[in-house]
Amino acid sequence: MSRAGLAGLAALAALLPAPALAAPAPPALVAELRGITQQLLDAVAPGNAAVWDRYLDPDLISVDENGVARGKAELLRELTPLPPGLAGSIRVDSFRVSLQGDTAIVAHEDQEQLDYYGQPLHTRFRSLDVWRRTGTGWRLVGQQVSAVLHDPPSVALSRAELCAYSGRYRLTDAIVATIACDADGLVVTREGRPPSHYRAELRDVFFAPGQPRSRRIFRRDAAGAIIGFSDRREGEDIVWRRED
Repeated sequence: MSRAGLAGLAALAALLPAPALAAPAPPALVAELRGITQQLLDAVAPGNAAVWDRYLDPDLISVDENGVARGKAELLRELTPLPPGLAGSIRVDSFRVSLQGDTAIVAHEDQEQLDYYGQPLHTRFRSLDVWRRTGTGWRLVGQQVSAVLHDPPSVALSRAELCAYSGRYRLTDAIVATIACDADGLVVTREGRPPSHYRAELRDVFFAPGQPRSRRIFRRDAAGAIIGFSDRREGEDIVWRRED
């Protein structure tokens, strides 16, 4: 580019507004937003939609842990009391705020305790919230919620049951995995990769510790012989076939 062209770009850049820089959030603001967030969570179990109506921006977009996107009116309609037999609470745990002008980006983790017909359930959620400062206070304009997944309980299979899965499995002509059994489960080895360990969730269903989004599901023929497995992630299967 010529000097004249560079000078023109520099002059154009000088006319553009400077981007807002993130600033440390004042402790008072962090406390305020954390308090509002706790109010919203306290209103979930009793279905107190009035609290959410107070703080939601009319143009809110909220995506829940199931991937469903809702606007304000849709979200308020979903806020109904827990049915009889259920009792629960949600508590804000970690809470981080990044302030950019009149916009606050909040990342928080929440702990849910639910009594489900006498059985206790514990769930963690992580949320990314976008708050906008208005003339009437802070309003929630965007929200993304995700459930924090964890490994399922494992079951003990006999060594004979585990070793029945041992063998070579092929995905393509060039991609082959070898499965061997050990005392805790299965060891899967692919060329050029470190071995992976799997534990049994159920017969024919295995998981890799620390990877709760996926399962390895073994397939059998009509006679009960293992003929391959499927790598399943979010309901999608990659099928491998057994070679021996």
